[in-house]
Amino acid sequence: MAHVRRGERGVVRVLLAVGVAVALVVAGILVARAQQWGPFEEADPSTRNLFAERAQYVDPLNRTRRAADQLRADGRADDADLLMRMAAVPSGIWLTPEQFPPGVVGEYVAGLVATTEEADELPLLVLYGIPGRDCSGGFSAGGLDEESYRPWVQEVADAILTAEATAVVVVEPDALASAPECGVVDQRVRLVGEAVDVLATAGITTYVDAGHSDWVSVRPMARMLQDAGIDRVRGFSTNVSNYQTDADELVFAERLSAQIGGTHWVTDRGRNGNGATEIWCNPDGRALGKLPGFVDGGTGLDAYLWVKPPAESDGTCNEGPPAGEVYLDQAVELARAAGW
Repeated sequence: MAHVRRGERGVVRVLLAVGVAVALVVAGILVARAQQWGPFEEADPSTRNLFAERAQYVDPLNRTRRAADQLRADGRADDADLLMRMAAVPSGIWLTPEQFPPGVVGEYVAGLVATTEEADELPLLVLYGIPGRDCSGGFSAGGLDEESYRPWVQEVADAILTAEATAVVVVEPDALASAPECGVVDQRVRLVGEAVDVLATAGITTYVDAGHSDWVSVRPMARMLQDAGIDRVRGFSTNVSNYQTDADELVFAERLSAQIGGTHWVTDRGRNGNGATEIWCNPDGRALGKLPGFVDGGTGLDAYLWVKPPAESDGTCNEGPPAGEVYLDQAVELARAAGW
């Protein structure tokens, strides 16, 4: 039997006390995790590339899927198969006040993120409701009034925050890029800044749209992004709904990122397989781009995405349906031109 001398007894008591304390701390952590208390992950999502952490969510009821069903019913089985393949590729879920008005958008997003959390998938949400929306093109004109805009964005943020869900938001495609030609730079910067404030405060991973490489040049875009609070979010998006090549967008985004402190970005490649022309609205002869996916190349590029579902029309140009509706024949042409 081992004997403990008097001088050693105090040491033993201290060690036993420390052991009990450590055990209690570990037990507390385990209980907290079991009860889903937290947070236990890094609190600031702007420091993480969420596209590298989760698979992107595909809406099973997206418009492209419904259009494929229509083609099949019309006897166009081969074309329907092409659209079904497109429908299975992750793309952005666009939130417009026309489809999801104030008082409705929060409920929709809450249901959506409940589904994505259960599947451990990442939804890509696109806010598209700024006042005077599409002031330069006109085919997607609309949006909210100024007083309603921030509360509408707040509904989206609250739904994500209440569900403790993980999501990515792209803020207002074309809003800043079109602002100079529409003469609304101050208004747009202020409103985009309000969206940034809401989303950053809620801790939601956010990319503010920055147009594309053939539109507003780097320095004026950098100023608008900085004035809108780009330093508070993950970064910016480029080429949303456009056709510029990956190579051209990479040069543009790298220069823009360098102007605003080395922030991150994502690029839409859904329809850039054949590059761009002078026509931006439903141009002929284009092709689907490469499939989306996260980028782990040690640069600021987080992911190539299909932010705009490529089967959807740019507007009632070139015999297309209204913006956002599936342009059946052109969607098929995009897929075939890409070798699908």
